[in-house]
Amino acid sequence: MNIKAIITAISIAAAVILSGVALTAGQTHQIVQDAKQGHAEAQSKLGLMYYHGDGFPRDYKAAAKWWTLAAEQGHAYAQYNLGNMYYNGHAVPQNYKAAIKWTTLAAEQGIAPAQYNLGKMYYNGHGVPQNYKAAAKWYTLAVEQGDASAQNNLGNMYYNGHGVQKDYRAAVKWYTLAAEQGHAEARYNLGFMYANGYVVPQDHKAPLKWWTLAAEQRIPEAQSNLGEMYHKGIGVPQDYKAAMKWWTRAAEQGIAEAQFNLGVMYSEGHGVPQDYKAAVKWTTLAAEQGHESAQNRLQWLLANKNWEENDE
Repeated sequence: MNIKAIITAISIAAAVILSGVALTAGQTHQIVQDAKQGHAEAQSKLGLMYYHGDGFPRDYKAAAKWWTLAAEQGHAYAQYNLGNMYYNGHAVPQNYKAAIKWTTLAAEQGIAPAQYNLGKMYYNGHGVPQNYKAAAKWYTLAVEQGDASAQNNLGNMYYNGHGVQKDYRAAVKWYTLAAEQGHAEARYNLGFMYANGYVVPQDHKAPLKWWTLAAEQRIPEAQSNLGEMYHKGIGVPQDYKAAMKWWTRAAEQGIAEAQFNLGVMYSEGHGVPQDYKAAVKWTTLAAEQGHESAQNRLQWLLANKNWEENDE
């Protein structure tokens, strides 16, 4: 098991135009006219409308055009959105340096998602030299505004001692705050801390709680660990069918250990009818990822093909 840190594409800010009420033709016309006259707020709104296809056919290039005009006037959310587009190469050529430029301008204006994104860019060295201290700085500013993703990543930094002194208590603090906001990776990480007794009392109920929540949010490592708990009866009554359920979900997302475990379950007939072909299938997938136990077991399975006849 290990701490989970998922790096995902930076996403466009969710924004509500006119409090979520559908725009009338007159309102749309007024936004267009204001944007053409150089009003930054209208330009930013028009960019969002083109991006989401609200009032116009979806047009990412038009969104980039209007956000550029607004960003050049200092509009913070337009700067943030434009930075995202350059980071992801969305309707514009991917350009980490341009992404850094616009994201920094937005972050300096206090936009929490921009501060979080900037922290990730410094952490990964995208557009700038890798700098853990700078990443910690921007994550800290974002967590002060309650950004759950920043809380999780700052927890990772305290766990690993990247840019800050290693501090498991601080890691647990930030994981907890993010997990309570529903952040899937933080829920997995918090379960990991309880399972290993890092600063918090080691017990089985807390990992079961947090890993179940994370597993339901499709975190494959949580699904795999949950399968292990049900298989061995750790914190729950032993339940092979529940173990099969969670290992199957993790295996389908490519977790080699879960694939190996599924192969064993099918070969032994635990929680499912004994199935040689399924055992070989899952064991092979794990072996192809370099899982040593799976590689050894696969040789044994293939040497005992008479199971296939018994299956049929």
